[in-house]
Amino acid sequence: MKSLSPSQLLAEIEDVIRTAPVGDYRLEQPDALGWIGRAAALVKRWNMTKGVFFDAEASGVFYPGSTFPASRHNNMLLILHEARHDLRLNEVGPLAVAVHRGAVLDYFEEIRKVLVAAKLDVFFVDPFIDAEFISRYVPQIPTGVKVRLLSKKGITALLPAADLAATQHEHVIEVRGTTELHDRFLFTDHAAGYHSGASFKDGGRLSPTIFGQITDTPPEIMAVYEAYWLRATVHRGLRCGLTLRSS
Repeated sequence: MKSLSPSQLLAEIEDVIRTAPVGDYRLEQPDALGWIGRAAALVKRWNMTKGVFFDAEASGVFYPGSTFPASRHNNMLLILHEARHDLRLNEVGPLAVAVHRGAVLDYFEEIRKVLVAAKLDVFFVDPFIDAEFISRYVPQIPTGVKVRLLSKKGITALLPAADLAATQHEHVIEVRGTTELHDRFLFTDHAAGYHSGASFKDGGRLSPTIFGQITDTPPEIMAVYEAYWLRATVHRGLRCGLTLRSS
């Protein structure tokens, strides 16, 4: 068996989480069987004991015409997320990448990896969020995850794009404005925090930059920006499910 480095294994596991089937899919469907087989192989590469538990969930319903229940699917995803976080914490370390000037795709891919793993809430903090930002990042966020954008400039131009994205991608999107911003952050699920050296809309385009996970004081930093968030006033969007806020 060819060995994978921890970083390679982490990348494979993050991709299998991103491509997980949704709904009560049927086991005889080729895509579903292929995903289960790939996921099972990766879990065993990470931890053979966990691989046994994964196989038990995968084989729990296996007769023609049956659907795969959400409970077993969620149990498999739980094991995959455990593998992801274990590799990140113990083998690979916190996410921290240096992006060279012009490497816009590399920068985007690092942000995308964080977004596709979100389950509850994505909170961007950036003084310069624009309409192009919406089309670049919102489609990467799983349906049902709340999107919050805290910015300073260009809010008027941003709102129509956010409005349309909320409708097309079935997100609840909130946009708020404040003059207190300087740095750029991304917070997910009220738990993980990341810092970007460049504006999210320009990362890798104008100059070299970094994108890294906050490991020392994430609760304190999140608390600061949650306080900024709460000080904004409320404006209703045109589309159902969208709340737009600016000061």
